[in-house]
Amino acid sequence: MRGYAKEKEIQRHGVKRDIIILGATLIIAIILLSIFPDKRTPVFTASRKFFIEMILILPAVMILMGLFSVFVPKEMIVKHLGKTAGIKAVFLGILMGALPTGPLYAAFPMASALLKKGAKISCIIAFLSAWACIKLPQEMIELQFLGFKFMVTRLVLTIIFVVVMGISIEWLIKKAIKQNQEVNNASI
Repeated sequence: MRGYAKEKEIQRHGVKRDIIILGATLIIAIILLSIFPDKRTPVFTASRKFFIEMILILPAVMILMGLFSVFVPKEMIVKHLGKTAGIKAVFLGILMGALPTGPLYAAFPMASALLKKGAKISCIIAFLSAWACIKLPQEMIELQFLGFKFMVTRLVLTIIFVVVMGISIEWLIKKAIKQNQEVNNASI
């Protein structure tokens, strides 16, 4: 029961933080729109457009996340994308990110679900980076307009940098966690 209470406290803290960020954003927006009243119409038009786009996409993403959470066992994620999976997990993350199309913000709930189920950080970084930079439909258009040599060069360099970035960020996070644990142990 103690774990449940701790999880609820973390969730409450997250909601408070989100409300503070929303409030600060609204205050800044009100100030800026008061200073620049001629920008109100374009701001509201763009905001409405993005809101409608989110309303159309996010319910489908949430349904997929629910299906993923229920039907994909944690053991499968840990085996193929977890700490013991090695570099294979990073390349699977790249493949998973390269296949779907859609805006990057649709990938964040999936990344969160993968992380909660035991995927390692480098895999998540690779997944998000590939979603942003290596979409298969994008590659076909790139081939058509920029040529094979450009497409392959950019693709190879992107994959190399995504792998290096994922491994580096995972290493930095592990190092920071280890330092925090040492500080906490020293203060006890």
